[in-house]
Amino acid sequence: MAGKVVLHYFNGRGKMESIRWLLTVAEVEFDEVHLSTRQQYEKLLSDGALMFQQVPMVEIDGMKLVQTKAILNYIAEKYNLHGKDPKDRVMINMYSEGLIDLMEMIMILPFSTDVTTKLDNIQTKAKERYLPVFEKVLSGHIYLVGGKLSCADVQLLECTLMLEEKFPAILSEFPNVKAFQGRMTQVPAISRFLQPGSKRKPQPDDVYVKTVMEVFNVKLPFP
Repeated sequence: MAGKVVLHYFNGRGKMESIRWLLTVAEVEFDEVHLSTRQQYEKLLSDGALMFQQVPMVEIDGMKLVQTKAILNYIAEKYNLHGKDPKDRVMINMYSEGLIDLMEMIMILPFSTDVTTKLDNIQTKAKERYLPVFEKVLSGHIYLVGGKLSCADVQLLECTLMLEEKFPAILSEFPNVKAFQGRMTQVPAISRFLQPGSKRKPQPDDVYVKTVMEVFNVKLPFP
């Protein structure tokens, strides 16, 4: 019997948070090893645990997986959250990759300069490029693809919550997306994940940023 899934990352959201979300919806228990020192990271490197010298890294089914999209796809495939056929999967992947693009704009904010300009850009792109896509597809549909819950739905919920943290009224122009968000938060596993004390991480703070900089031995600001 395979051991419990173990996540190797910082004690914060970053690229691991979508993986936490997906495991939660799949009702898979996981442990976390939080990177807090350069020495921990160097040990992973010297052990050959990081294929491309990067985290996130997830231990699952006897493997040490890296690359966020590959990890998400493996979990989605294993737990039947990746559609019924190749046509479903390519639609799910397109939606997911668009959402990842948008979420990564938010992820990088704590490491950036000129945050106000970047926030304005995020809000504009969210309202003009991304949210209209999901508003349209959710007209008359409960889920994004194939009438069934998929990893794209999980990522859309995560993304909408991240957007509302920055722009509380942003979904007011997108009633289908807001209704979808409301339905998704009623899923028992998601409802528990949204409660205080869960493994969901808070918005990044100065301690998180400082830790990331020290572990990777880099300096602010990012471009």
